[in-house]
Amino acid sequence: MKHSGIISLYAALFMANGAVAHDQHKGGLQSPTDKTTPKAMDIVHAKVSYAGNVATFHMATAASAGHHKPKAKGELAGSEVYSYVWPTTLDTASVGFESDAGLLALAVTSHPDFDDTPLFDENSDGQYDNDGSNWHSHWVVLAPNEQCGAGALGVVDIPDGSTPSLPKTWPGLPILIDSPGWQPVFEQQSVNVRVPFDSTVELEGTQYDGVIAGLRVNQSVHAPLLCVVNVFDVASGDLSLPGIFDEQHDH
Repeated sequence: MKHSGIISLYAALFMANGAVAHDQHKGGLQSPTDKTTPKAMDIVHAKVSYAGNVATFHMATAASAGHHKPKAKGELAGSEVYSYVWPTTLDTASVGFESDAGLLALAVTSHPDFDDTPLFDENSDGQYDNDGSNWHSHWVVLAPNEQCGAGALGVVDIPDGSTPSLPKTWPGLPILIDSPGWQPVFEQQSVNVRVPFDSTVELEGTQYDGVIAGLRVNQSVHAPLLCVVNVFDVASGDLSLPGIFDEQHDH
């Protein structure tokens, strides 16, 4: 997919889900509050800045960010995921997937019914498979999937028998997801994630947006595995990815 096509496609899919936003902050996206949206899920500002090969993904909300987490269902099928998401125009190959595999997004997620970061012990209890409820980061590749619902997005599935290029920290799920271990930091009404990139990745000119969404694991637990089922807020209002990575210079 070409970036212009991706932006127009996803803008059309999300047009009905977000309030019209305004961009009055240099290097970032400001979003108006919405009384119908839970304050912890209501984006007021999203920004991605970078210095060298390290980018900082930032999102601020109308109330304590990270306050709301999904309730445990007790099983994987049908379980819920809450996610702070930064969709970008970065090529999916920039983090280890096949090139042009879909829309690459950084996501900070919580889901109490499963753990998809097998290399990391987020709650420091010596176990690596019981801390999915703790907020943690992922790269995900998104694409329209009619099986998720009309006009809905899902995380791209890996077909049975397929062996695509995957990041070294892929958690073993049959979807295009990575669990790189970049620790999100919540501070009152904001969440920030510092993400180092390979020195060959060009960050200048990269576009982004901010989204807070709910996802759900399919009852069949595959094909599709993970669908976007509830968009709480979109920073731009229409997922047009109008933000541009803001380069920071040392003074």
